[in-house]
Amino acid sequence: MAISVDAAAEVFREAMRDAVKRYALWYLVEGVLLIAAGFLAILYPVFSSTAVIVLLGWLLVISGFVQALSLISARHVPHFWLQLISICLAVLIGFLFLRDPAQGLTTITLLLIVFFMIEGISKVVFALTIRPFPNWGWVLGSGMVGIVLSLVLWANLPVTSVWLLGFLLGLNLISVGTAIAYLAWQVRAS
Repeated sequence: MAISVDAAAEVFREAMRDAVKRYALWYLVEGVLLIAAGFLAILYPVFSSTAVIVLLGWLLVISGFVQALSLISARHVPHFWLQLISICLAVLIGFLFLRDPAQGLTTITLLLIVFFMIEGISKVVFALTIRPFPNWGWVLGSGMVGIVLSLVLWANLPVTSVWLLGFLLGLNLISVGTAIAYLAWQVRAS
């Protein structure tokens, strides 16, 4: 029996709604815990930034070793040497992050600064391209904020690398926790 994609999507949405209704209390608890963790990450950004780098280091090392084990039995696959180099780089970067988390923080911060700058420039270009559209100025403003943010972070780079990752992690945890808690609260209220 074949069903259409729309019908399958509706069945999936209904199953998700039922799951959220059934476990609304647990979603609410999860949301509150994520919000609390986010505030802790913002209050202690140095600790949370370092924890993220150490976790990333361990993930790179472990995933590199697991990939190496799977690659041992596949020595004759195409691009074997490229995969081996990729594994070696993952393990090396993981060990470097574990050995000196401060350098890892600086590396990740530089990558975030580059990301904010490129995203800001692309939004400015996009906004100028769609200029006759209504509200194109909001896109332009968003791009300018990204550019200014990257310049401010670059100007304060040694200090920025200590707190930026933990602060952004905290903001993300708070936003995700708020969304989950709000959803669960609305489901319980209805």
